[in-house]
Amino acid sequence: MNRLTRLVAAVAAAGTIAALGAGSVASAGTRPTKAQEAAKAARAALRYVTANPPPTNQDVRSRPTGIGRLSSAQSTNWSGYADVNTSGNTYTKVSSKWTEPAIKCPTKEQQLAVFWVGIDGWNSSTVEQDGTLAQCYKGTAFYYTWWEMYPTNSIQTVGTTVKPGDSITASVVRTGSSYALKVTDATTSGNNITTTQTCSTCSNASAEWIAEAPGGPRGEYPLADFTKWTTSAASVTSGSKTGVIKTFPDDKITMVEGFYTGAYALATPGALNSAGNQFSVTWNNSY
Repeated sequence: MNRLTRLVAAVAAAGTIAALGAGSVASAGTRPTKAQEAAKAARAALRYVTANPPPTNQDVRSRPTGIGRLSSAQSTNWSGYADVNTSGNTYTKVSSKWTEPAIKCPTKEQQLAVFWVGIDGWNSSTVEQDGTLAQCYKGTAFYYTWWEMYPTNSIQTVGTTVKPGDSITASVVRTGSSYALKVTDATTSGNNITTTQTCSTCSNASAEWIAEAPGGPRGEYPLADFTKWTTSAASVTSGSKTGVIKTFPDDKITMVEGFYTGAYALATPGALNSAGNQFSVTWNNSY
């Protein structure tokens, strides 16, 4: 995607989120608990982020020239792998699974981390993506599931009861101009997503498996400390061929704090496993 800078922009729109607040609203006549009030405040803070995106929808990225696997691609907000179209590939399916990592929230600062699979965005202005989001708000961690079809809409949060250790599976499947987005939380109920959206202008020029630092009105938010995110069983389809990440030309993307002499990594992807369908991203710094 061009970035998750519009993070959950439509979260405040009535009726757009299927299960927002599920399981967290006190029954009639019952005073909300402190935990419920904190969760409500956290969602309100998240809505502000998405309702006030940066003035640009483009990320600044740096990658070496050439065709094939690129080992030193950089981004200010992405870390992971992207299959690209340097050989003319377009993509119709991407999927993966992971165990939701626990984030650390040692301060009152709002910090965010997003984990997802998707089509488009690495070298295009459209995105078709879904996954999970982790938020530090006033020292407490909150977790969500979401999907996005940009620019038709910004990220839509669905589940609000995701927990560290939950088994997550995510996929985006394209049939013509129709996109089936699906996220399954096999551990905690109320967080599953199944939606079909359309896009007639999407280029389908990349497929991604990414850990991200989302952005807001002042740029990227501090990256929440997730220690390590491991995604596995990665699958991707281009044309009539279905394979793994290394089946097609791919970029290995390191998240860095700006592009300048002495820039340092915020999150670093590890090498692909021998099967080419699994890797880990290690958190290094929040900003």
